[in-house]
Amino acid sequence: MIARLHGTLVAKDMDRIQILTSGGVGYELHIPIGVLESLPRVGETVSLHTALIVKEDGWQLYGFSTPEDRALFYTLRSASGVGPALALGLISALGSARVVRAIRDRDFATLSGVPRVGKKTAERLCVELGDKMKEFAADVSGSAPGGTPGADSGAADAVRALVALGYNAADAEKAVQKALDGGKPGGTADVIRAALAVLQKR
Repeated sequence: MIARLHGTLVAKDMDRIQILTSGGVGYELHIPIGVLESLPRVGETVSLHTALIVKEDGWQLYGFSTPEDRALFYTLRSASGVGPALALGLISALGSARVVRAIRDRDFATLSGVPRVGKKTAERLCVELGDKMKEFAADVSGSAPGGTPGADSGAADAVRALVALGYNAADAEKAVQKALDGGKPGGTADVIRAALAVLQKR
């Protein structure tokens, strides 16, 4: 079981990073969007809590800022029909705290607004996991703290992240622009969540 990785950040993208450990082994980790802005620059040291998923076609590592976020990821995966990609997508799209609230409050509209989460899956999450959300209510983090990127770079990163979540590029661009027109959020994760709110209202 690989529970935590500490090393040098050697590459990062919107949904995955690479960490080189002191032993010379490089690991690729899939990450939720909220982790992105908490990362240091490439070449600096990073430490993340990890979840190892073993599949027939290989092993995949997922990285989280806190052990509570990792626990939520595992809990989401325990629901019928929810794989690691969908669990990560929920955390990326809504943030851990909002996922917990939506499931606890049976907010089907919010959950089904996430790509690849239909009404039936939203209902199943609430029925199967509603009671389990109580343990996360005071523990999970919200969006990760971040800097304040320039409008152009923040918008471009937000569009890429939305496309990675499953939205088409045209819709993503329109949503990001509308989010920015409504007032500039503090960082890329904030832009993404504001754009997601726009998309969920369509």
